[in-house]
Amino acid sequence: MNPQNKGEEISQDLPTKKVAPIKEKIGILTLGILVKSFIFGYFFDYLLYPFVIWKKGLIKGGLMMTVLAGLVYYLLLIFYDWSRRDWLGIEAIKGLKDYNGNSKIRRFTSWILRKSDIVVLLFFSIKYDAFIITAYMRHGNHQYNGLARRDWKIFFSSLIISNIYWSLAAFMGVSVVEYVWQNFF
Repeated sequence: MNPQNKGEEISQDLPTKKVAPIKEKIGILTLGILVKSFIFGYFFDYLLYPFVIWKKGLIKGGLMMTVLAGLVYYLLLIFYDWSRRDWLGIEAIKGLKDYNGNSKIRRFTSWILRKSDIVVLLFFSIKYDAFIITAYMRHGNHQYNGLARRDWKIFFSSLIISNIYWSLAAFMGVSVVEYVWQNFF
C-alpha cells in the first residue's frame, strides 16, 4: 500500500467541522433562548418553584427543587453535547473575556470573566443556572465532550449556590403574596 494513499484514507475518515450559515446560527440561537426562557425562566422558576416552596416550605421544597433542577440541568447538558450546537450562545460568550470596547457593562463583565473560577462561579450562579455555568466554564470552545471531574464540581457548586439563592427568593415572594392576600383580601 502506498503511504500517500494511506494518509488520504485517514484524512477522509476524520470528521470535518462544518460552519453553519449566519441565518441558521441566528435561528438556532433564537429558538434555544426562547425555549429555555419559556420553560425554565417562566414555568420552572416563576411557577413551579414558588408553588413547591409554598406547598412544602423553604427547606423541604428547596431540597426537592434542587434535586429536580439538578436532574433537568444535567439532561440539558447531555442534550447540549449531543446536539453539538451552541443554541444559547454560551460558546460565543466565552469570547467576551477579551472585550476591550467602550461599554462599561461589557468591560465589567469581561473583567469578572477573567477572574478566577471561584469568582465567576459565585458571580454568575446568582443570575444563571447550573447548566449555563457548567457549559460556560468547561475548557475549550465548541468541544461538547461531557463532564470532566472539574466540571462536576462546578455543576454541583453552581446548583447549590443558585438553588439556595432561588429558594430564598421564592420563599420571600410567596411570603409577600401570602401576607398581602391575608391582610387585604
